[in-house]
Amino acid sequence: MQPATGYAGDISPEQAWAWVQSGEAELVDVRTDAERAWVGFVPGAHALAWKQWPGMAMNPGFDAGMQALGAGGKKLVLLCRSGVRSIAAAQRATELGLLAYNILEGFEGDPNEQAHRGLKGGWRFRGLPWQQN
Repeated sequence: MQPATGYAGDISPEQAWAWVQSGEAELVDVRTDAERAWVGFVPGAHALAWKQWPGMAMNPGFDAGMQALGAGGKKLVLLCRSGVRSIAAAQRATELGLLAYNILEGFEGDPNEQAHRGLKGGWRFRGLPWQQN
């Protein structure tokens, strides 16, 4: 785990999955519905967009959704495309009094030299469970 500013910390995809499997944490996918539908998703993850497509407006239900998922002090591990939006979402969850972690590399990882994602880190690249519609 890596220290962070404004939230509990940054963790690897593998650590996040271990916590989810042990029941220690809830996995929250903060990507848009369109991203999950087109790119793929983690089975059993809670879908709670940080921002909504189109226009990337803040999700008005984000705070209430996070509070429900983190009730009782449960760890929340947040996943986005590359690990950027999930930092902002983890910071917001922390402001709400929740224990929130960012999953490093996100679902797709960083782009490679040809600007393709999924080849340099990320949930899928690490061989963790996911599916595509």
